[in-house]
Amino acid sequence: MASIVTLISGRGSNFEAIVKTAQKEGWPVEFTGVIANHSAAKGLDFARSQGIPAFSIEHREHATRESFDAALMMKIDELGADLVVLAGFMRILTPGFIRHFEGRLINIHPALLPAFPGLHTHERALAAGVAEHGASVHFVTEGVDEGPIICQASVSVHPDDTADSLAARVLAAEHQIYPRAVKWFLDGRLRIEGNQVQVQPPESQLIKL
Repeated sequence: MASIVTLISGRGSNFEAIVKTAQKEGWPVEFTGVIANHSAAKGLDFARSQGIPAFSIEHREHATRESFDAALMMKIDELGADLVVLAGFMRILTPGFIRHFEGRLINIHPALLPAFPGLHTHERALAAGVAEHGASVHFVTEGVDEGPIICQASVSVHPDDTADSLAARVLAAEHQIYPRAVKWFLDGRLRIEGNQVQVQPPESQLIKL
C-alpha cells in the first residue's frame, strides 16, 4: 500500500480534500503522517481527528534553513513516504531536500503556471487584467514553481472580482485537482518527459470551472 506524508503550515484545506476524496473513493493508500513547521497549524487538528499521526517541527528552533530541512527530511524518511505532498507549506525548500525526494514531491500553486509564480498571485492576476486565473499541481524542482505541471484548473476572472473573491474560487478549484493529481501518481500514471508530464492512458490535464 502506498504511503503519503503531507507538509502544511496552516489549515491544510487541500490536505483535507485529498484525505476525504481518498476515503470516499476507497484509495489503497496510507497517510503515514502530517508535519507542520509550527505547532499552531490548524491542519494538525484535522489530521488527529482522522487518526493520522501529526507532528510539528518548529522552523524557528533551527538556526539555518539547511538544519530545518535536515530534520524534516529525517522525519519524513522515518514515517516512510512514497509521495510527499506540499499542502500550503510556506517554506522554500533547500536543493538538498528537493533532490532527496525528486520525482515524489508535489505542490499546488494558486495560478496557471508559468504565469504568476511566487506570492500574491491573485492580486497580480487582477492587476494584469487576465481573463482566466487558476491553479496548478506540479512536481517540485529547485526553481520556484518551475517544476513539470501535472494538471491545472482555470476559473474565469469576473469584472467585480477582488483578490479575496478570486482566491475563494481558485481554492475550490484546488480541492478538485489536487486529489486527482495524487491519485494519478499513486496509480503510476505519470511520466515526466523533460519538463512535461504525460498521463497514461491520456486524460485531460486542464479543467475549466
